[in-house]
Amino acid sequence: MIIGLVLSPGFQAVCFGAVAAFDVANKQAGEKIYDVRAFSEDGGLVTSSAGMQVMTEPFDRASVDTLIVAAGLEVPTSSPGLIRLLRAAARDARRVASICLGSFVLGDAGLLNGRRATTHWRYAQELQTRFPSCEVDADKIFIADGEVWTSAGMSAGTDMVVGMIERDLGPEIARSVARGMVMYHRRSGGQSQHSALLDLETSEDRVQKALSYARQNLRESLTIDDLARAACLSPRQFTRLFRSATGTTPAKAVESLRLESAKLMLEQTRLPIEAVARETGFANRERMRQAFVRVHGEAPRAIRKEAGPLATL
Repeated sequence: MIIGLVLSPGFQAVCFGAVAAFDVANKQAGEKIYDVRAFSEDGGLVTSSAGMQVMTEPFDRASVDTLIVAAGLEVPTSSPGLIRLLRAAARDARRVASICLGSFVLGDAGLLNGRRATTHWRYAQELQTRFPSCEVDADKIFIADGEVWTSAGMSAGTDMVVGMIERDLGPEIARSVARGMVMYHRRSGGQSQHSALLDLETSEDRVQKALSYARQNLRESLTIDDLARAACLSPRQFTRLFRSATGTTPAKAVESLRLESAKLMLEQTRLPIEAVARETGFANRERMRQAFVRVHGEAPRAIRKEAGPLATL
């Protein structure tokens, strides 16, 4: 299968980390299944945002299985020629994809019309405004809608490619690729772009210490006294400092951490829902269900079903 990585001037070199997963898949499979090639509108050298130059083939000669459009740090400007070539190539390709802001190029080519897509959360509203017939989901790592795949940030491009490998070669090879690339964990397409710990980030060391303690001990009750003890403060001092530093209460913060961990388990494991509730500190599955419905608008079972086969990795 030929994988065509479409480059334009100013692209981010980190996109090569995503397509490197195809090379690892070849090694794990013991044969060259994927042939990754770099293309551009006219061929020749294309310069990245960091100044690195890459030799590319002319796009009009491309006959590929999978097209992946790379992008830079800004919303790209799609030339008429690139759009024409992308539309023509997409008619024959088995799937087309974008990494991060490359979604805007797919949109310019009309390939997102009537589809679900994602992009970097900072630019999701702009993507929705420019392409109103596309349903933009700003809270997904990647989305596969039929033959059109889109990823969020640059690192999410690697998760998307591993998802493609799973679709092509099965979960065992995909799992081996993720391990071979020393990925911290195999993120499913349904996972949020945001981290609860990052959303609660503060420069107050004592609050961070309490949050880290909570994250590592979700199975415990995690009372105010427990968290205050971890922060080396009295419960009254801790509660006041926590709200001042994060804008929320310790109880709500702990619930956010529990929900994030539970959602990850639902998407990436086949643990029974009761076990997920127990491992993440909810008293029982019903209490966890109520929290999911209140925060996510969906029950745990629906979230697991939405993750589909990618949840098994």
